[in-house]
Amino acid sequence: MSKRNAADITRELLDDITGGRFPVGALLPTEFELCEQFQASRYTIRVALQELQEMGLVSRRKNVGTRVEATRPKAVFKPTLSSVEDLMQFGEAHRRVVQSVETVAAPADVAAALGGSTDTKWLRISSVRLDGEANATPIAWTDVFIDAAYTDIGAIVRDMPDVLVSSLIESRHGRRIAEIEQEVRASTLTDQRIARALGLEPGAAVLKIVRRYIDHAGDTFEVSVSIHPAETFSVTTRMTRSAG
Repeated sequence: MSKRNAADITRELLDDITGGRFPVGALLPTEFELCEQFQASRYTIRVALQELQEMGLVSRRKNVGTRVEATRPKAVFKPTLSSVEDLMQFGEAHRRVVQSVETVAAPADVAAALGGSTDTKWLRISSVRLDGEANATPIAWTDVFIDAAYTDIGAIVRDMPDVLVSSLIESRHGRRIAEIEQEVRASTLTDQRIARALGLEPGAAVLKIVRRYIDHAGDTFEVSVSIHPAETFSVTTRMTRSAG
């Protein structure tokens, strides 16, 4: 049997998992056994297993082995956002399905970012983001907090799923985005409504992305809080050395 490359091994193991040979909860053969099976080096096997792990199909733990976690690859999104325009394109590519529009008190950190107190009422637009068709698996939950006076935005946001809320505010109220401040941090899911929408258990690890939308006067007019399953989202930042 000739030696196999990592891509070939990944495809064959993927077929074995999706075809039911290795069901959810089953352990794949050990690295040594896979080396024998495919006549490949341990490095090649590890590359193949890492690819399966990045697809969300398996988990790997010392003294346990490689366990099957899913029978279908999970979509992994790696947006490269370097400008406001990039963010708008990302919003257009991922369909928004509004879950609720309510006037609420914002969490303390959001209220502070918006320049109000915890008693101030804000319009909260809650939605899930889908990658593609309406029946696709949700990839994120987003709560958008804006001035409660922008009730017209809440009324039309369901009918314009491909347009960012900030773009609607800009077109209807003239508040143009000058800057977006973004914070990405690891978090634990505690909100039951979000857990149900994303198909996660409370306490699951997630990535929390908080964005402040700032106008030319330096005032924040929108804060969005997005929750992504930890294994399905990453942000790529490209840095270049300045001249001189």
